[in-house]
Formats: sequence, structure tokens, C-alpha cells
Amino acid sequence: MSDFERAATAAGTLAGPPAGDGYPSRAVVDLAAIRANVVELARRAGSAEVMAVVKADAYGHGLVPSARAALAGGATWLGVAQASEALALRAAGVGPDDARVLAWLLVPGSPFADLVAADVDVSLAASWAVDEVVAAARTTGRTARVHVEVETGLGRGGVVPADLDGLLAALRSAEAEGALRVVGVWSHLALADVPGDPVNDLQRRSFDEAVARVERAGCVLEVRHLANSAATVTAPGLHYDLVRPGIAVYGLSPVPELASAHDLGLVPAMTLEARLALVKPVAAGQGVSYGHLYTTERATRLGVVPLGYGDGIPRHASGGSAGPGGPLLVGTGDGARLLRVAGRVCMDQVVVDLGPDASERAGDVVRLFGPDAAGPTAQDWADAAGTISYEITTRLGARVPRVHVGAPTGGTDPA
Repeated sequence: MSDFERAATAAGTLAGPPAGDGYPSRAVVDLAAIRANVVELARRAGSAEVMAVVKADAYGHGLVPSARAALAGGATWLGVAQASEALALRAAGVGPDDARVLAWLLVPGSPFADLVAADVDVSLAASWAVDEVVAAARTTGRTARVHVEVETGLGRGGVVPADLDGLLAALRSAEAEGALRVVGVWSHLALADVPGDPVNDLQRRSFDEAVARVERAGCVLEVRHLANSAATVTAPGLHYDLVRPGIAVYGLSPVPELASAHDLGLVPAMTLEARLALVKPVAAGQGVSYGHLYTTERATRLGVVPLGYGDGIPRHASGGSAGPGGPLLVGTGDGARLLRVAGRVCMDQVVVDLGPDASERAGDVVRLFGPDAAGPTAQDWADAAGTISYEITTRLGARVPRVHVGAPTGGTDPA
């Protein structure tokens, strides 16, 4: 039995082969690890509160279970991009007394009335958003809580400095009506993963200037927030009142060139494993998978792993003439071997060259990544695909079952 199966069995969620729909792989998410990661991030944040970012299904880890684990670790805020994510948290019972929730990527026609009714904080950066929030407040009879996103140098979201005074005038008028209250100002860093880059200081100065302008306009702020995961672990001077860690909540390093997850006191929460679907002998010179990027150099045995780009496995992690493929830990215990994807990643499967003396059989476990230093990590897959670890977990497909283990507070089953 693999570590993955042991953990799931201990949690009462797995016994023997995959159950349910029989899908031949699964992602095991350790909620206790998420809780512990937030404890560490809260320690690093000092006096600042922690907003655990749980957008994109908690970076692929499962929105509601991960949010609850983060709250158990000391987070007092939850951050999401989409309105639907915020409303799903509230519908699942994560109430305003449990956490403030901020939704920040809204478009004209977003369900502002539903957000205001659910006591979700909303971010805005344009006059059209003020109009829609005011309309929502009038519809619901509630005062909306608003965070102003300001442009400080990322060149993405946020009101530009030249337009800030006009936006503030509209906001103050709406405050006078009682339709909304400006409770926060925030922005996002472009180069937080390069701590010494001068852009970080330029953004800090721009942010401070914007905050001062908002306060001079008469807004009484609860929180100012700028720090993402990288700034949370490397730049205490950017913590302000609230930090917004995302990837670090799930135990992956936001600065892998500078420090590993272990170095930062973080534990990767997700383990992705599958079972071999087929093991077969082939001759030397056999081309493997589409395009024959990989050709066997000797008579060998090939294994088929039933995960592919349809499940979120990056096609750029194919193995062959262009470079080594994504890493795979084949087998368990002392007999486990670190091998590589052989040939093109397909929609539903990858192939591994097990070698001529391989003893593996169909049904044996293959781990793609997990927290164990003895096996591959999500960062290893990111390196193989030329991307970042955020993408590796977030892109994991919906058809891969998530198994949540490790009750975050002890004494209760994960939900």
C-alpha cells in the first residue's frame, strides 16, 4: 500500500482499489498540511491578518475543504477571483462570523446584489462598478463593503492614479447615501518573487500615495493589503494590515529559485497518483506515443499511466528528443524508482519506460508528485514543463477525484 493509500485509509476514505466511479487516479489533499502552512504564514505575517486565497478551486485543492482548513490555521479572510466562488463559500456555511470574503474579478452584470446580500466584500476600480454596487445596495437594503484596487505598476487590474480622484468622488457620494463603505485599498505586486528588484519599492511608494489619497478623501479604512505569497515570506515591510498568500497556503514555494517549500517551513498538500493500466514488452527501436519523440534503445517493458493532458498533465512535459519528460515515482517502498515520461503526453495517458527487468504489473501505483522528498514534486513537474507550480496543481482536471484527508482541527472528518 502506498503512502497515499495509507493516509486515505486512515481517514476512512479509501480501502483497496479506487472506489466510486472507478477513475484510475486521484489527488489526495492533506487538509492538516494546509492548516499547518497557514499557521506558519500567520507567524511570518506578524501583526497582519491572513487572507488565504482560495480562488480556482483553491488552486485545484478543493474550494470549501481547503478554505475551512485555512481558517483552522488562523486565516481570518478568504480571497477569491469570481463571484461564484464567494457565493459557494457562503452557501457551504462559511459565514461572515467565520471569515470575511473578498471577490475581486467582477465584470458588468456580475451578481452584485447576491454578493452584497451574502456579506461578501467586493473590489472595484471603475465608475461602472460603483454604479452597480450602489444599485445592489438599494436592492438588498444593505450597505456594501468595498475595496478599491489601485494600479501601482503591475499593469493589470486597478484604477490608474489619474482616475482615482473621480472614482473617490463617486465613492464618497455613495458612502453619504449609506449604499457602501470603503473598507480597504489594495494592489498586486509584479516582481515579489525577486525581492531585491527596485520595482517592488516603486510599487510600495505608489501604493502608499494611493492610500494617502483615499484617506484624505475621508474614507476610513479597515485594511490595506499588497503582499502575495512571495512578499509574505520575503518582505515584511510590505505586509501592511493584511497579507494574501495563495500558493504558499498549499505548501508550494512562491520563490523556488531562492527557497524550497521545506526551507520555508511549508508542506505540499497535494499528492497525485495513478495506477498502471498496462505493462507490456516491446523490442528495441520501438517508437513511443504520438510523433515517436522517444524510441526504445533496447528491448524493454513499457507502462501506461492513465493520466494525460485531459486531466491537466502538461503536454510540455513530454519526454524524448526535446528533453526529459515529467518525473514519475513508480512503485512504493524500497522498490520505488524515479523514472520519466517517455514520449508525448496524450489526452488520457502517458507512457513510462520501465526497463527490461521491470517487475511492475497493471494496478501498481505511480506517483506524479507529492510532499515526500524522496519523490517528485509539483515544482519538479513545473521545471519539466517550463512553467510554475501554481499551474501544475490548478490545471488538474475536474475528472480527477479529490480525496481530502487529515481533519484540520482534529476530532472531525474533513468536509
